Amino acid sequence: MGYYRSVITALAAIICFSIISCSSKDDAVAIRKLIDQGAELAEGHQIGDLMDLTTKGFSASPGSHDARSVHGILFVAFKHYGTFDLRYPRPTVNVEEGAATAEATIHFMIVSQDKPMPELKDLYEDPQAWLDKAGEKADLYRLKLDLIKQDGDWRVQKADLSTLKGMTFSSSAHHIR
Repeated sequence: MGYYRSVITALAAIICFSIISCSSKDDAVAIRKLIDQGAELAEGHQIGDLMDLTTKGFSASPGSHDARSVHGILFVAFKHYGTFDLRYPRPTVNVEEGAATAEATIHFMIVSQDKPMPELKDLYEDPQAWLDKAGEKADLYRLKLDLIKQDGDWRVQKADLSTLKGMTFSSSAHHIR
């Protein structure tokens, strides 16, 4: 009887671990889809819909910006850049096991919509190679996101934007040119 109880306990532990592991992977996939959705909204200058992907207490840096001031910053930035594409490799996503929090990092560049860069598309799964190649072509940015899960959906709680300076990223208030 003790043997069967041990086997059942072991199987239950394996099943629970598998469910948690799958849940974590599913969350990472959902967050990457949220990032893709955000990029599409930004490219379409859909600021209101983009801000809908954030929490009520959303904040952004550098500086100390709430959702309202970020809305204004995005309006000016989108007007400055005009029609553009965001190019980025696979975002890094870290989901806390059993928690409703996560972190994501997106390295990206802003390019004219009509500027093809097929060599970067092939490097999507290799973020370091993508950064090396993209750094030769344009200014690079890093966006760090703190996310929380609310009512089953992931939302951005905090965003930190940095520009690439030489070989390191640094926070800079001069990221909009």
